[in-house]
Amino acid sequence: MALIEIASVKILGIGCTKCNQLEAATKAALEKLGIDITVDHVTDFAEIAAYGVMTTPALVVDGKVLSYGKVLKAEEVVTILKKVNPGFDQ
Repeated sequence: MALIEIASVKILGIGCTKCNQLEAATKAALEKLGIDITVDHVTDFAEIAAYGVMTTPALVVDGKVLSYGKVLKAEEVVTILKKVNPGFDQ
């Protein structure tokens, strides 16, 4: 099994229920994949807007917006992480 290499994971959102749900799903997905990394929750609107995101929640991995405006389930996050890390073969 190749390792998924991720430098940073951020959830963009003002702290609403949906943002917190995405954060929880993301943490569960990372745990399932055996990735030990801190998930940052960005609540500052100016910083969120700097990513070009106007609809939250959003998932940002290594500076790239991978999802926005939707609460993903843990399995959906796993799928996205595998797609952006093609070396992962579980």
